[in-house]
Amino acid sequence: MARRGARDESDFRSRPSKHGSRPRTKRRPSHEDAVTALVTGVDRGRYTLLVPGSGAIVLAMRARELVRTRVVVGDRVEVVGDVSGDEGTLARIVRIAERSSVLRRTADDDDPYERIVVANADRLVIVTALADPPPRTGMIDRCVVAAYDAGMDVLLCLTKADLASPEELRGLYEPLGVEVVVTRAQAAHAAAEEAEPRDEILALEAASVEEVRERLRGKTSVLVGHSGVGKSTLINALVPTADRATGGVNDVTGRGRHTSTSAIALPLPPGPGEAGTDADPDGWVIDTPGVRSFGLAHVQIAHLLHAFDDLAEAALDCPRGCTHQADAPDCALDDWVAGSPDDETRTTRALRLTSFRRLLASRTGAVLKES
Repeated sequence: MARRGARDESDFRSRPSKHGSRPRTKRRPSHEDAVTALVTGVDRGRYTLLVPGSGAIVLAMRARELVRTRVVVGDRVEVVGDVSGDEGTLARIVRIAERSSVLRRTADDDDPYERIVVANADRLVIVTALADPPPRTGMIDRCVVAAYDAGMDVLLCLTKADLASPEELRGLYEPLGVEVVVTRAQAAHAAAEEAEPRDEILALEAASVEEVRERLRGKTSVLVGHSGVGKSTLINALVPTADRATGGVNDVTGRGRHTSTSAIALPLPPGPGEAGTDADPDGWVIDTPGVRSFGLAHVQIAHLLHAFDDLAEAALDCPRGCTHQADAPDCALDDWVAGSPDDETRTTRALRLTSFRRLLASRTGAVLKES
């Protein structure tokens, strides 16, 4: 029997000496040798980076101090380690540069968790088919709201104009200051639509593709849209080396088939017959997976109003707490329309106010989902 008070090795508790242990520190290495790079792809904790100047394509991971910081396509980062791009090498992201813009969405309007779609983009390109599948204006409105909240320009790209007229959607969105561009299939392919399944890769009319390219020059543009609207087909036409998978529309559900599974940034090459190389792109095009909902829980109404300079100025005369909706009492925006100097100005202001209130309704209403 062990004596009372006896100890063995199980009773030993090691305590570091306050004089001999290494003190903790929050100081991090300065990484003065870090190289600047652009995040062009993200896949399960591994990041594909392009190093400007050398043109090296580098695979990297996040440093431990960034474990709680999300790195997304479009981020400009500083990286250390092997940045040669050789097979089997892995670099380390140690810093993320300040973002000029952040496009966000939530799963629905009650979800407090924001999902960052892309960083540092200048323009949101909303790709919408005019038919097959039919356009969903509620989804377009929500994308416009998210873009304006992020401080981005908006380009509405209407595809499949060989199947339906774009004029109605032009009338809805041009009063909001949204640029509209239209693409269509080549005549030979359009004529074959009745006999051929829509799963084929359609060739787009060259002139319409070049019109889109002209709008994207010198910018970082992110393309967003439902599955099946022709987004990947457009990407392949703009960037022939992209080889993005394409798919048609399910005949039973009317929904597009998901083809893009992750966001990817692609250099926009010069157009046919133009000088330049892929190493010196005209801009960047970021393709994203097809979406079926676009929640706006993160968007504040005041931020949306500030995207419209003329309306924001008129709203300064609104009573405190004004919702700016059609049923809002004493809303100064109605007086702004009524006080127009002539009929033409009154018509223009009325269209703009109606469109703005439609965006407000999309922000305050229930989240839109495909039916």
